[in-house]
Amino acid sequence: MTVGSILTGVSATRAAEHYTRVRGLTDLLASRLTPEDQIPQSMTAASPVAWHRAHTTWFFEEFVLGALPGYMPVDPAYRFQFNSYYEAIGPRQARDERGLITRPSVAQIADFRARVDERVVDALEAGRIDERGLELLELGCHHEQQHQELLLMDVKHLFSRNPTDPVYLERAADPAGAAGPGLGDLAWDDVAEGVVEVGAAEGSDGEGFSYDNERPRHRTYLPGSQVAARQVTVADWKRFMADDAYARPELWLSDGWATVQAEGWEAPGYWRRGDDGEWTTFTLSGRRPVVDAEPVCHVSFYEADAFARWAGARLPTEFEWEAAAAEWSVGDELDPGRCHPRPAGERSIGGVWEWTASAYLPYPGFAPVEGAAGEYNGKFMSDQHVLRGGSALTPAGHTRRTYRNFFPAASRWVAAGLRLAR
Repeated sequence: MTVGSILTGVSATRAAEHYTRVRGLTDLLASRLTPEDQIPQSMTAASPVAWHRAHTTWFFEEFVLGALPGYMPVDPAYRFQFNSYYEAIGPRQARDERGLITRPSVAQIADFRARVDERVVDALEAGRIDERGLELLELGCHHEQQHQELLLMDVKHLFSRNPTDPVYLERAADPAGAAGPGLGDLAWDDVAEGVVEVGAAEGSDGEGFSYDNERPRHRTYLPGSQVAARQVTVADWKRFMADDAYARPELWLSDGWATVQAEGWEAPGYWRRGDDGEWTTFTLSGRRPVVDAEPVCHVSFYEADAFARWAGARLPTEFEWEAAAAEWSVGDELDPGRCHPRPAGERSIGGVWEWTASAYLPYPGFAPVEGAAGEYNGKFMSDQHVLRGGSALTPAGHTRRTYRNFFPAASRWVAAGLRLAR
């Protein structure tokens, strides 16, 4: 991992402030939930909020505090209950049974968080955390930011299964607004033919933190193409649906068509057609009318690929995307008072993660970080697709152009959309 600008070489006080600020956002997001909201697990791919809060705390206790001489854990049972997938550390609660953990209670998990936070800050200020520990501390902060986004996506899925359409965050409804220009009026950015450098730089040439799967920076050939300046919108998707695209097998990959048939998909995830024929979507502020100007969200890789084919285009490779994004701004990140995408803008990233055409594979020369932390990314480089950018649930400062998110092709609970290439 690359640490660079945030923790290495800064004062203990600044490192503690950074750590505390990241941890505080998790507590803020969870504070809107009852204890009862934090225990259920709505599907295997999602985790309970209580588990997210405990697992991120376990990460700091296991990897940072656990390396300190004589450290005694808050509760040895937590090592089994809140390990996620680190085989080198030992056995763990089955992923599909995380919602069965009713004890420790939500209050006890809050106490676990507070006690670990106190110990981390004390160790920082006493100078007991070495450079390797600071690297793992920063990895843990980025790991917690990932879980903040997952927490919100998981709450959304959980609440969507409740027939009363509960509200996580009260806010005024967005105006319908104008749909904006259609695909025929898309602006396109040229990606020049040639050899380009992609990925995150490391060491003195780096720009800050990066995960191991973003490295090493390396050269790759691009054949020359164009990438759309904006994401596909709700209005664009309505036209796709109006053309009966969910019932046209010629538009779909074989696995995608089989999934559409098996799942009965006819619209993006969380959409529902009312008695008046109008579409609504479930949001963290309850069920709302869809907004044409927003980027379409909660579509799978299969749907993104089919839409691109319907539009006479394709999905960009992750390298075309990164080359085009070099000139784009970072836009719509997490606003805790909104937790929902804003209208799609031109030449900006954020709002929704963007599916690419690329399989999630190691870069040439990839090497995982040493120790159990090396299981963080590399072991998942199979049957996953790369998403780039960020979403309206991605914590501010966590978005970067080299970030490689990844999910299975059928995933729809993810805050994911797309943009086109040709």
